[in-house]
Amino acid sequence: MANIAVEGSARARPMTAEEKKVILASSAGTVFEWYDFYLYGSLAAMIGAQFFTPFPEATRNVFALLAFAAGFIVRPFGALVFGMLGDLIGRKYTFLMTIMIMGLSTFLVGMLPSYYSWGIAAPIILIGLRMLQGLALGGEYGGAAVYVAEHAPQGHRGYYTAFIQTTATLGLLLSLVVILSVQGYINGAYPDMPVLDAAGQPTMAADGSPAMQKAFNAWGWRIPFLGSIILLLISLYIRLQMNESPAFKKMKEEGAASKAPLREAFGNWKNGKIALIALLGLTAGQAVVWYSGQFYALFFMQNVIKVDSFSANVFVAWSLILGTYGFIFFGRLSDNIGRKPIILAGCLIAAITYFPVFGFLTKTANPMLAAAQETQVTVTADPADCSFQFNPTGTVKFTNSCDIAKAKLYSLSVNSETVDGPAGEPATIKVGETVIASYDAGKNGADVKAATAALEEAEKGTDQAAKDAAKAALDAVKGVKGTFDKAVAEALTTAGYPIVAKDNTTVAKAEHVLDIFTGQKITIILILTYLIVLVTMVYGPIAAMLVELYPTRIRYSGLSLPYHIGNGWFGGLLPATAFAISAQAGNIYTGLWYAIVVALMTVVVGALFVPGGTHKKDIFADADQ
Repeated sequence: MANIAVEGSARARPMTAEEKKVILASSAGTVFEWYDFYLYGSLAAMIGAQFFTPFPEATRNVFALLAFAAGFIVRPFGALVFGMLGDLIGRKYTFLMTIMIMGLSTFLVGMLPSYYSWGIAAPIILIGLRMLQGLALGGEYGGAAVYVAEHAPQGHRGYYTAFIQTTATLGLLLSLVVILSVQGYINGAYPDMPVLDAAGQPTMAADGSPAMQKAFNAWGWRIPFLGSIILLLISLYIRLQMNESPAFKKMKEEGAASKAPLREAFGNWKNGKIALIALLGLTAGQAVVWYSGQFYALFFMQNVIKVDSFSANVFVAWSLILGTYGFIFFGRLSDNIGRKPIILAGCLIAAITYFPVFGFLTKTANPMLAAAQETQVTVTADPADCSFQFNPTGTVKFTNSCDIAKAKLYSLSVNSETVDGPAGEPATIKVGETVIASYDAGKNGADVKAATAALEEAEKGTDQAAKDAAKAALDAVKGVKGTFDKAVAEALTTAGYPIVAKDNTTVAKAEHVLDIFTGQKITIILILTYLIVLVTMVYGPIAAMLVELYPTRIRYSGLSLPYHIGNGWFGGLLPATAFAISAQAGNIYTGLWYAIVVALMTVVVGALFVPGGTHKKDIFADADQ
């Protein structure tokens, strides 16, 4: 590939075909890297069933989410390591390292034996591979943004870096398309398989028959991971054809490179405050809007309003197709009016509209559930009996009667109100006029143990009546949970709640990827597209904005850390955080406050401290600074 002229005075010319090739090649490689990273998020529930088998379902889902979040938590560390390398040895070679680590980690997830084969080593290795993915992604984005921006003509950085911004969404879309295609083929061509327990033995359904699962859930989910090796080879070929960034080459030729980019970027207040302003005034709000619109919307449909996984993926995929051009539109617009007003406007609009939009999504996708939520449901409990059920590790057991009542209702997507009850009394649930007493699982466990001991003692004697009484007592205490669950289900069913999925004929369902042409399904896709448009507002201009905040010598290091703290921590932990907040509050929408508060914080901090007019800056003039 021919060398590209780098003189700053020439940057105002239109981009050449060769430069466009560089940018498209960089974007294509980044799409593949995002594809690798998103596969896990899209298949987290199925992977959790394979690698976190010994835990209860609720705990297993939390662990699966945390394994997903592990990739986000380590991203800032990847930003530090690869950002430093990118400023020291160049953008191109850092690109090659990140794609190798990401591709091989993804392939190995597909190869990794499950808990049934390797025991506790399997989930530990899985989380380790997720952390390697996060490290690689932490170095990927900053390099891609810097590389493209340093090739773009003056006055067109927002437009050209917007192509990099599309790669995250296109990577998600690619992962969904591959998953849907493989899922449809595998489930159609291969028979269902039994669900296994921690010992690798088939489990039984409530009617005594073996519990079954689709072939894709059992083993087919591995195929998209294994297939990523093909994308890795393509990405390596693409990136080996790329030249070094012209601004970096100019800086190296002039001997102006930083010898300690991390210390220079973060070790003094002059540059350190830029990172802090970028985090709180730009990337934190951008992150929560991005993850709310793409990931939490998918999580909300599948886990809260009970749209089946295939249908939810179809609706999100179509919204991504319709909304992705917004990245290019807002990136180009930011070249004319600036980056700051567009990003902050997206955060503000999201904060104002999230509650009505997600409420409308529920009414559209599952109108039976939305109608049932009009029924007053009240939990009456001793305040001392209620715990704050935020459980990020999934290891804490909440056994009080209040906790059990609230967890049960939230698992069924019931909005409830909690009121103070008499001290020392067990919690009760009131649905309409029906009152159901909850139970203390700890006390019930002790009762089961005592009744079991009493039955064993009775079995030693010859009094059949005593044996029958002891057995009846044991059955009674063992049946407390089942009796409670049945009573709650009957009361909610009477109130109109769709407790059994097959009885809910109003929930949106797509039979195939083109089954979207009904009023209900089109409306769902339009709602999701609106959320994607908000994503494009905050994300389209962000790369160019961050590039313009730093000089060439520390640009890779400087922008990577605030970006990945914002997106890795504020954004990546959003689904688990929002879920926990909603479960604690007893309302399926309360978790949205997390995204709203962070977005409003960014509006305030950004309006006060983020500089405007950066779109007019000549970033090539600072190569020797």
